[in-house]
Amino acid sequence: MLIKLNFTIKGKVAIENFTNDELLEIFARYINTLTKKYAVDAVVPAEGNQSIVADGSLKVILENVNCDVDTFFKELGRDIKIPLKKRLEGKLDNVFKTEVVK
Repeated sequence: MLIKLNFTIKGKVAIENFTNDELLEIFARYINTLTKKYAVDAVVPAEGNQSIVADGSLKVILENVNCDVDTFFKELGRDIKIPLKKRLEGKLDNVFKTEVVK
């Protein structure tokens, strides 16, 4: 299953403070942590995510999904605010919205 995380306006402002490699590492780390709690295999591929800031989105591949995907990404959205807020002044609401690509 291919999921596209489309960044909100505030999410786009927040990710502009990071390099592409930093964003890949941050999302991969937080997703890896959540896969220990949820029954799903998730990967943030470098291919297709070469320009996250310019695209305004990040692609995630899910396999062996045995959990509620919406709940998984809601928790990811809440957790991912922590590192993003460190380089952003002000509040950070929803960071992204999910879109099932295939």
